[in-house]
Amino acid sequence: MRFSGKVYKNGKYWLAEIPILDLITQGRTKKEAYEMVIDMLKTMVNKEGFNIELYKTEKDNFEVGSSESKYMISLLLQRKRETSGLSLSQVSNRLGTKSRNSYARYEQGRSVPSVEKLNELLHAVCPKTDIVINESAISS
Repeated sequence: MRFSGKVYKNGKYWLAEIPILDLITQGRTKKEAYEMVIDMLKTMVNKEGFNIELYKTEKDNFEVGSSESKYMISLLLQRKRETSGLSLSQVSNRLGTKSRNSYARYEQGRSVPSVEKLNELLHAVCPKTDIVINESAISS
């Protein structure tokens, strides 16, 4: 699983942004901005042995991904919930469950949702947002 991003110059710094995760970081050089993206995601996932790969695509676009999809999905769900300002309990209520643990296991990477379930989870954390799945511009 990969998320797309873009890098661009802003004053004397290079900014690297991953819109789907609502994340941005910076570096003095483009290379440093890319390194900061990798470090930021590894720090946020915070799992032993978790690795992120950065793939440069056309122009100033890039993709970040990992073979460990469960952690990429958990990061996506957590970021979407946080940017929506929802608690685990509120998301559980939206899903029609009484236990917040039923949702939390996806955010913790203990369970991997099917495509249908991921869609349901994403609509619970950000109902006004549609996620578009796009084929990668590069091969791995």
